[in-house]
Amino acid sequence: MKSLTDRYGRWLGPYAALWITLIVGGILVVTLTLLSAQVYDAVVDQNGVSGLDKPALQLAKEYRNPGLDTAVTAFTNVGGGIGMPILASILVAWLIYASRSWRPLILVGGAAAVSVTATSVGKTLLGRTRPDHIDAVPPFEFSPSFPSGHTLNTTVVIGIVVYLVCLELRKTSARTWVVAAGAVFIIAMGLSRVFLGHHWLTDVMAAWLIGAAWVGVVILAHRLFHHFRRREHAGPPPTFERPAHIKGSKADQAEHLQGAPDAGGGPGNRGGEARPG
Repeated sequence: MKSLTDRYGRWLGPYAALWITLIVGGILVVTLTLLSAQVYDAVVDQNGVSGLDKPALQLAKEYRNPGLDTAVTAFTNVGGGIGMPILASILVAWLIYASRSWRPLILVGGAAAVSVTATSVGKTLLGRTRPDHIDAVPPFEFSPSFPSGHTLNTTVVIGIVVYLVCLELRKTSARTWVVAAGAVFIIAMGLSRVFLGHHWLTDVMAAWLIGAAWVGVVILAHRLFHHFRRREHAGPPPTFERPAHIKGSKADQAEHLQGAPDAGGGPGNRGGEARPG
């Protein structure tokens, strides 16, 4: 029984803070979406922030032309229900290979699941109507408008991917370029929805805010994971070949004894020879 507990403890222990923060944070983000939808509905009824929507749509219509419409439609499809899962899978697969860890899958997969849930909750609760089809570029969409699912999911997935990529980079200049590229991609995805007349500007703005809040929660969960691992667990970060191990476990004690300076000919000594003394 004790060996079984140690075996599962090596894997589950370091991830406790990660999972708890993701679950609690996910509930809070979905709750935030519920509350923001109600507040948003009240503000729109009073012609508050909705005053941004029609001018933004009118401005977008002035810049439309067949070539640009086709290009923007192709780009916005990357953030859709087919394009984004494919893009996310490619990026996560690369991150798993680069980090030799399943954590990218946990973080991106968990974050994306909550963002999709928040999108569905917001659309179902508010049921806001999209711009008229006469003002939109086909193919038309018929689901409720608030919040923009393309924008919210892109903000979350790309935001977490950018964070994980930056952890793999050492140069500040490289990190700066990755953050800038991610920010441009996220902003462009949101604006593409307004340009095509598939969403109101305020749908996109709300999606940016909710997505950024959720990205912050996921990053916090990941930082807590490292904090508790350093405090309660020994060794470097866990990977495929090296699971995390608990301080004081038999495996840890054996490794410590092998690497001790007075351990005779153990592998911890240089050259495998006993030190004189």
